[in-house]
Amino acid sequence: MTTIERMQSTRTTRVAEGAGGVLALLFTANFLNFFDRALPAVLAEPIRLEFGLSDTQIGLVGSAFTVVYAIAGLPLGRLADRLSRKWIIAIGLAIWSLMTGATGLAGSFATLMAVRIGVGIGEAAFAPAANALIADCYPSEGRSKATSLFMMGLPAGIIVAFFSTGAIVAFFGTWRAAFFIAMVPGILVAVWVLRMREPARGYSDTPELAIQTTDKPIRAVLSVPTMWWLSAAGITFNFSSYAVTTFMVPNLQRYFGLSLTMAGISVGVIIGVSGLIGLPICGWLADRLHMAFIRGRLLFGVGCMIVSAGLTFAAMSQPSDAVISFVALFAIGWFLQYAFYSTANPTIHDVLPPSLRATGVAIFFFLFYIFGAAYGSVASGMLSDHLAERAQLAANAPEMTEAFRAIGLHGSLFMIPALSLGTGLFLLIASLRYPKDHRR
Repeated sequence: MTTIERMQSTRTTRVAEGAGGVLALLFTANFLNFFDRALPAVLAEPIRLEFGLSDTQIGLVGSAFTVVYAIAGLPLGRLADRLSRKWIIAIGLAIWSLMTGATGLAGSFATLMAVRIGVGIGEAAFAPAANALIADCYPSEGRSKATSLFMMGLPAGIIVAFFSTGAIVAFFGTWRAAFFIAMVPGILVAVWVLRMREPARGYSDTPELAIQTTDKPIRAVLSVPTMWWLSAAGITFNFSSYAVTTFMVPNLQRYFGLSLTMAGISVGVIIGVSGLIGLPICGWLADRLHMAFIRGRLLFGVGCMIVSAGLTFAAMSQPSDAVISFVALFAIGWFLQYAFYSTANPTIHDVLPPSLRATGVAIFFFLFYIFGAAYGSVASGMLSDHLAERAQLAANAPEMTEAFRAIGLHGSLFMIPALSLGTGLFLLIASLRYPKDHRR
């Protein structure tokens, strides 16, 4: 009998009634979450040209979104541990959908920032409540698979956004149309969420764990060492993820010379199709390894991050006329990146009681968004501008050109492989702390 099996023999766990329906609805909302979030990245170049923005300003739009998202997530996560999760999700979904539509009305850089902040507030309500619902629907040994199916909304939303937005812009003749269209399904799904059957807190856990409470929730979450190392892994992971999401389409347009439509489709393959394939495979493997070896889930993530670092470095090293090999190598590397969601997110639920899970997810998100995602887009934008200026000086050119901007942006994305190695290191340290925290 394995360590996990011995631990399971002492407790009774169950899958909540209607868990599949809840998971399907949460997947749909998550699909819209990432579809709406991806639109500014797909449309970065036409927005930059219309408003006359620098790459740093483009990065600041993403950073403002993530900072507000992270800060708002803390109180909203605590509310999700006390109030109805479906109401919190529905209200948040309605808000971010309306703000997405309002993005199409932006007339300046300032108004663009303001409406994207509104999107961040609405989306902040979703992740803590949704992750807590999944933990209540599925016991520990099935959470990697359930979490992976939920997180398939990420690549699915990205695929549709990156594949369709170029065609929408071409048809309507304006980038604003994509934001108006994106608003409508969000309002409809918000109404659908209110009809969802919400499981009781701790339904899939033992009765004694389900009723465990604390009057100092944030301190209790931060007292778990595994949470700190998972958060450190989340910081490096999201730093690189947001750099890729924000600037990969412009990189393909500038450095490899692709059109907006072809660049969008290519990025849809890199971070979308790879996720649709990677998430279910990684979720299944992570659960199998978790059942066989207590550290198996986290060590699986470590291995994936190391291999991903090598593949993404090889991709970034391709010349500007080798776009096919670049897309292929980066897509395989990003396929392995999705193991992070199948390892880190379920581990949070394993080391926290039901009464703290939404709070724990909110703290986890706060730390990696504030210190990771918020800096990923703006830091890569600033580095891009800096490297472009260096290229201009090296060429002794009198003015900045798009060729120098292409060199600068491509060079800034070499940070991705190094950050993947950092994520693997932090997951490794988390795996050393995990057994004790899980038993506790």
